Amino acid sequence: MASVFGVLRRRIITPSPSEVTVETRGFHDKNPAGREVLETVGKSFLTGLGDALETGSAERTDRRLDALPTRYKGFAYEGAAMGLALVDAMSLKGGRTERFLEGPGAPHVYMAYVGIGWAMARLPRPLWPRTDRLDPLLRWLVHDGYGFHQAYFHTDAHVRRRVRDGRAARYTGDGAYALRAADQGVGRALWFVGGTDVDRVAELVDSFAEGRRADLYAGVGLAATYAGGADADELRRLRGHAGEHAPHLAQGGSFAAEARIRAGLVVPHTEAASEVLCGMDAEKAARLARDLRPEAAGTEDPDRPWYEVWRSLLAEEFALRDGGGAHP
Repeated sequence: MASVFGVLRRRIITPSPSEVTVETRGFHDKNPAGREVLETVGKSFLTGLGDALETGSAERTDRRLDALPTRYKGFAYEGAAMGLALVDAMSLKGGRTERFLEGPGAPHVYMAYVGIGWAMARLPRPLWPRTDRLDPLLRWLVHDGYGFHQAYFHTDAHVRRRVRDGRAARYTGDGAYALRAADQGVGRALWFVGGTDVDRVAELVDSFAEGRRADLYAGVGLAATYAGGADADELRRLRGHAGEHAPHLAQGGSFAAEARIRAGLVVPHTEAASEVLCGMDAEKAARLARDLRPEAAGTEDPDRPWYEVWRSLLAEEFALRDGGGAHP
């Protein structure tokens, strides 16, 4: 059973489900089907967040989330990672997030790291989780989560006025690349802000400076493949809009395929998006991501950390395949 304090934590900290509706957020409303996808994603995230805040336990949270629908389960685990990171920050004894990452959250590790970034966006700076204690390759996903949060909840500043929030880059000590990782999260958020309408999403990306668009399109590709909400014809149009950034769109799609396959959460829209954006089925796209994953060892270039090496290798591979007519 959850403690009274846990129940109170859930009630006080977890946002109302109304906070993740398209109407409340002021996002583009493409159609009822797209709206349902995005709102169910948000509600699933809040379920995981609330369960983690209430139980304060990686194992009990996992048992609660196990029966959720395959399509949306990963978002709940993302929320759970945020919740456990918040509980760790509020308690004298931490370790819950670490146990989650090593235990029930391990199959959802990519989503979990993103969830830690959400927690960072909600916590006072002295309570931020230390990124230097996280996996050296995946820690950049924390900044991705931070960027997504800022664009999703502070859309006017970070999407419409295109302000960059440099606090996470500065105060974690992760430096300039953290801004790029955050932009990858902003790109994922644009899929939500644009309501899965590929024409609107592309307009939003193109409103940013050219130097930011490759990272933004990578985030769009990840969201289009992981969250879904667009059919094959729409995705082909998205790929056309991306133009020279299509390899980055494919890189994001490949990461999404790997995240879903690792967690055993592949659904039809994952396959459809992989075929269009990556030019291959989800299993091959995921395998390519795994095969090109570098060993995070030796001296790391702060301007091109191992995570960026990984992303670049994937984008370059997709560019080569695209030159050979790999995409439909």
